[in-house]
Amino acid sequence: MKSLNCNGKDEELTPQNILNEQSEKWKIPLVSEAFARKLDENDALHYIRDEFHFPKLTSLPKVDKSRINSDSSCIYFCGHSLGLQSTRVRQAIDVWLNDWADLGAHGHIHGRNPFAACDYPCIPTLQKLLGAEDKEVGVMNQLTSNLHFMMISFYRPTAERFKILYEERSFPSDEYAFQSQIRFHGYTPEEAAITVKPRQNEDCIRTEDILELLKQHGQSIALILLSGVQYYTGQLFDIETITEAAQQQGCTVGWDLAHAVGNVPLKLHDWKVDFAAFCSYKYLNSGAGCIGGIFVHSNHFDKDYPRFDGWWGNRDATRFQMAK
Repeated sequence: MKSLNCNGKDEELTPQNILNEQSEKWKIPLVSEAFARKLDENDALHYIRDEFHFPKLTSLPKVDKSRINSDSSCIYFCGHSLGLQSTRVRQAIDVWLNDWADLGAHGHIHGRNPFAACDYPCIPTLQKLLGAEDKEVGVMNQLTSNLHFMMISFYRPTAERFKILYEERSFPSDEYAFQSQIRFHGYTPEEAAITVKPRQNEDCIRTEDILELLKQHGQSIALILLSGVQYYTGQLFDIETITEAAQQQGCTVGWDLAHAVGNVPLKLHDWKVDFAAFCSYKYLNSGAGCIGGIFVHSNHFDKDYPRFDGWWGNRDATRFQMAK
């Protein structure tokens, strides 16, 4: 089985090929309602649809309401922008609101979900989704602020090694963050930013081209920060191969997993990824503005990197002792 690229060249595993095989197997024309219904019948995850609210067409803008049934739900292809709301969200939020109303400040450490430990229930699931081990995952902040916090510790440019490698057309807020970090350290994007891009007439970035850039510029690259899944094309990068090759060149490797976590299998610990940052409102369906997270490999636990400290950076066992 070969890997999938955006151009569908020389590949065995493509959506088109998979659908063609199913069409031949079932002897049903590919472009038909019968084929679509057969896919639904054989979808092992179809029940999950009932666990989310799909917007009704009558609620959406730019819809000709004279042409639709009032009960019709939309076909939703915007999970990369905002995941759908779980049917259990209101009930879960009510638990928190009731504890706040009933307990006030005592809700920090009492109640069904103590506020001061609100991140704990999320950690086991995130560890599985990220392929992380104990204490490698933190629930905090938003994606861009987490990228900045990670770069404070992991982007430490020197006279010889000061460049950041990222993909062309990375998510705009990512590029703003990368370039502002470069400027913060006294460089310009023109001298310190390296962008890897697809070849002419191709949509995806070839792994071999990333590896070639690493061979050419690896000794001057301080940090590689790519997207696990490229938001514009949907390309899934070969995280393991790129991470290994970059680290062999002495580069630190981070990943923006905003479009990867909850979407594709990840094994960050096994792949020895240095760090990663992610949001939770896309494929984790937490809701707009909800808290993101970070991953830091345990290889870095005993290292005293530069960082911005805060109250919640203390160990939970001593956090409320207010020790200096």
